[in-house]
Amino acid sequence: MLEKLAKMKERYEELGERLGQPEVISDQKLFRELAKEHSSLGEIVAVYDEYAAALSACADCRAMLEEESDAELRELAHEELREAEETAAALEEKLKLMMLPRDPNDEKNVIIEIRAGIGGDEAALFGAALFRMYSRYAERHNFRLDVIDMNDTEIGGVKEAVFSINGKAAYSRMKFEGGVHRVQRVPETESQGRIHTSAATVAVLPEAEDVDVYIDPNDIRVDTYRSSGAGGQHVNKTSSAIRITHMPTGIVVQSQDERSQIQNREKAMRVLKSRLYELYSQQAHNAEAEARRAMVGSGDRSAKIRTYNYPQSRVTDHRIGLTLYKLEAFLDGDMDEMIDALILDERMKLLKGGEE
Repeated sequence: MLEKLAKMKERYEELGERLGQPEVISDQKLFRELAKEHSSLGEIVAVYDEYAAALSACADCRAMLEEESDAELRELAHEELREAEETAAALEEKLKLMMLPRDPNDEKNVIIEIRAGIGGDEAALFGAALFRMYSRYAERHNFRLDVIDMNDTEIGGVKEAVFSINGKAAYSRMKFEGGVHRVQRVPETESQGRIHTSAATVAVLPEAEDVDVYIDPNDIRVDTYRSSGAGGQHVNKTSSAIRITHMPTGIVVQSQDERSQIQNREKAMRVLKSRLYELYSQQAHNAEAEARRAMVGSGDRSAKIRTYNYPQSRVTDHRIGLTLYKLEAFLDGDMDEMIDALILDERMKLLKGGEE
């Protein structure tokens, strides 16, 4: 591991020098590629430097113990050695996790699809709450959220929402959101105060880049229609909404959020590329395809990854058994504690799998 880390540091320093060269600065594409690699190596190199310093401190303390005869100084050296060894061990575990193979999609932007499941109007209202939660999370991280398609209800619910979140490594943070989300609360329309359970499904797709997927223009059919708002009210008198059908696969995507037909077409194509990218990846990796189908399920209350319980102000992720008693803050986008725990769980499973 140390040899590999030393090579990574050498590469990091080499990249730092190259980024200052005029010929690299003048080539914006090359500069971005090298800067991205330099940035990705920076975090692990910083931890490696801390680890190397801790190992050096351990060696110094051991040398002092061999040479020193004074009891008080030896006691001090023992204490410093214990602290240095604890620090080195913790940093070594951190480095092992950081060096695990990463999901190649982690650095991509993400497309999220929310659909109301079982529960009628209450499920649609919960869909709106999830959309707001992801919107607030994006704001907290300076990510850009771009609505692609929205099917809302007259009472403020969301039957379906398709949107992208753009930002550094957005997919790495959002990929664990895919699955069935269950809510337990007393609906405003419930006069008896009984707790109802409803659900919404969330699908998470890495946004495909042009180099990832090629779409033959002859394979798609583009239809235009008038976009409409809640309750079927027309908000656009021209046929600016776009529906694209990919005939070989039967995948249908649509966008009606923009007034421009061109902009809606661009957004719909982004979703289509991402769905095709995911489909082709599934076909290449059957195990991943099974995981994806299990992620979304049927919208049934039982096939859940997370429960939001309003009366107890708690949110529970059933995959890792973590419960947080801060539902209001969580729904306001304060999701990092949960997401960090999910990332750690994934890495620990990868580490355990590599050791077996």
